[in-house]
Amino acid sequence: MPYLLASDLPTESAGKRFRAGLERPGIFQLPGAHNGQAAIQARNAGFDGLYLSGAAMTASMGLPDLGIITVDEVAFFIRQITRSSGLPLLVDGDTGYGEALNVMHMVRTFEDAGAGAVHLEDQILPKKCGHLNGKNLVSAMDMATKVAAAKKAARDIVIVARTDAAGVEGFDAAVDRAKMYVDAGADAIFPEALNTREMFEKFAKAVPNVPLLANMTEFGKTPFYTATEFEEMGYKMVIWPVSSLRVANKAQAELYASIKENGGTHKYVDRMQTRQELYDVIGLHDFEELDASIIKTIVPVMPNA
Repeated sequence: MPYLLASDLPTESAGKRFRAGLERPGIFQLPGAHNGQAAIQARNAGFDGLYLSGAAMTASMGLPDLGIITVDEVAFFIRQITRSSGLPLLVDGDTGYGEALNVMHMVRTFEDAGAGAVHLEDQILPKKCGHLNGKNLVSAMDMATKVAAAKKAARDIVIVARTDAAGVEGFDAAVDRAKMYVDAGADAIFPEALNTREMFEKFAKAVPNVPLLANMTEFGKTPFYTATEFEEMGYKMVIWPVSSLRVANKAQAELYASIKENGGTHKYVDRMQTRQELYDVIGLHDFEELDASIIKTIVPVMPNA
């Protein structure tokens, strides 16, 4: 049932619930959800945490992932995903939307919107997808300052520091940066675009005693590994950031091609979510029952004539 009543809502903050996910045995699996519908479907599949990708957000808006959306636009996505699923959410905070004060504003806005965790990256704007070439980094000190600012602004939200240094400055620089970010207050580290099992394992040994996040994106530099394999390599979180959007976009493109070719949707109906399936996912009948119960319980008493 959708989270509608106060009694249905989690009593703990999203940050505390995200931390609880990190403290449990096993790896915290965080599939990407690019909107509220995807979030419900992921929850119904059995996941207990989600990831909101900047690349998926911008692509769903018809924009490239170059750091050009705003804090408030991201907050809209956070609210719909957390409201619809009730799950703790890790959010892509890109470069923090500016310098230290901007980072603090972002953290407070995201936490107020319902985010359980946020990650910052050490690229220079305009940033790029972590699996593309041509990235440029801020100095390690500048990034550490942002991490410290994020931590200072946080109440319960988990601060994850991402470094793209492995593909720009080399593996050792990525390790050095990660250690500096931990010293600045990062709760977890996200080493982006590692491309061999050896690199993943070596990084985990070099940066111990802090949760590490692995990015299992498709069509990138990282080979396919399962959640269990990442756990065996020493990682506590794994994300599949854009997978839901890729599948949805592929299906939509095929649908539009079928309509154009056949003059209607009749050749594609068997691949659609049915009306009943849609209503079941979004809880239409639960909403209707709640509305009816409110009408029944609120009966105005007319004064005597």
